[in-house]
Amino acid sequence: MALLPMLIWAAFPAAVAQAQSGSAGGSIGNDEKSLSGSREKPREVESSKPARRAKPESDAPRRASRPSGDGGGGGNFDGTWVAVGTGSPCGSSTERFVISGGRLSGELSSGSVSPNGATRTSGSVQGLSWTSTGRFSGRSGSGSFVRSDGCTGRWTASKQ
Repeated sequence: MALLPMLIWAAFPAAVAQAQSGSAGGSIGNDEKSLSGSREKPREVESSKPARRAKPESDAPRRASRPSGDGGGGGNFDGTWVAVGTGSPCGSSTERFVISGGRLSGELSSGSVSPNGATRTSGSVQGLSWTSTGRFSGRSGSGSFVRSDGCTGRWTASKQ
């Protein structure tokens, strides 16, 4: 009969090892492990990192200023665009253009784009001239134009 417990332990050592005394109860930060009883307050664990302090106003991040002399910036609008203008009584037309570093260069027009998206352009072909103003925002833009022949209208643009 005394041999039976030894055979069970030899056959299943992992099962016996899991049921060792002192392995029940407890919690992180609490080194007292027992099935009964209580503890007034768990011991406090000190952080290995110092507490973060709030940055004073003077250390707050600042926006970088754009260098002047580059035509007004507008770098976030850089890319290829297509605009469609519709006017009365002149009908509609389409123009492809590129914005790069605050400069707008198109097939027939040129102008500038400010960092906030405001734009002013002009152009001419075969004795006909025009000016336009508007604003770009994200991947689109819109505005108005006036031609030298009296045609006025609106334009919309989208980034390609």
